[in-house]
This record gives sequence, structure tokens and C-alpha cells, in this order.
Amino acid sequence: MAGVTHHLLALPEFATPPRLLIVVAPYYKDIADHLVAGARAVAESAGAVVDLVEVPGALEIPAAIALAARSGRFDGYVALGCVIRGETTHYDTVCNDSSRGLTLLGLQGHAIGNGILTVENMDQAAVRADPADQDKGGGAAAAALHLVALSRKYAPTPTPRPADSADRDPIRLAGRLEGPTGA
Repeated sequence: MAGVTHHLLALPEFATPPRLLIVVAPYYKDIADHLVAGARAVAESAGAVVDLVEVPGALEIPAAIALAARSGRFDGYVALGCVIRGETTHYDTVCNDSSRGLTLLGLQGHAIGNGILTVENMDQAAVRADPADQDKGGGAAAAALHLVALSRKYAPTPTPRPADSADRDPIRLAGRLEGPTGA
């Protein structure tokens, strides 16, 4: 793909710093460290607050994000890891299922940047992970930040209550109201 240029979107700006969770599988530690460095640099350049958690492998990344999402503490997630083709079909399972898990979480409304490398060999992984080269960790953080910005843009707006709503009777399904009758 010599001569191909890529268009990168400018990072979004935030009034309130987003909180990102980087979930990394450090199976290939050197590659993972480069991915994390790239992700941190991009996230911090956008003013994001970053937490990091490690999991055993790429298959555990979607589950870790789902568990963290329950807490409501994070605006977005960066999935990082590396899967290198071996001699068995396990590579296909790990690549497909980790990607499918992240896609399903994204479709549920979670802002996730997928930086799980799926490569043929260590040389390909090194080029893609290196922040000074392809910086796929930084790209995953940028993707998460863009989705956080969209999530904030399209967040539901509260419906204003009419000024006289405090004077209305609450709906009673049965019995008497006890305690305060207003918010």
C-alpha cells in the first residue's frame, strides 16, 4: 500500500475531561507497552483522565470493559492487545470473538476504541504498535475519544418540568402516600 495516505480527524475538545479506561492484554509485553504509551499520549493530549487495567488475554478484554461499564465511572474504553497468527485456528477464534465482543458493547452504547492488533508476525506487530510509526494504540484512544464526544453530543436532554408541577397530585396506584410528596 505504498503511497497511500490516511486522513486523521482532529481530536475532539471537551468542556469536562473525559475519563478513559485502557484495558490491555500484555501477553506480548513489549508490544503492549508501546500500545499503552501511544494511547496514553493521545488521551492526555485531549485532556482525558486515564486509568489502566491488565487482563490475561484478548478474549478477556470485552468482559473487563463490560464489568467496568457497570460502574458508570468511565466515559470510554480503549482495548489494547496483540494476537499473532500461530499454527492453529485459535488465532481466528481469538481475533473474531474479541472483535465481536467489542462490537456488541459498542452497539450497546459504550464508546470503545479497538486497538487489538491481529497480525501475522512480530515484525508487523512492532510497526503497528510503535508510537513513532503506525501508533495503533494512539489511534484506538482517538477513536474512543471521538465516540465519547458523540455520546455527549447525543445524550438525552432532560425534559423541563412545568413550573406548576410541584402543585400537582402524584399518581397513586394504591393506598396512601407516606413521606414527602415532592422531589
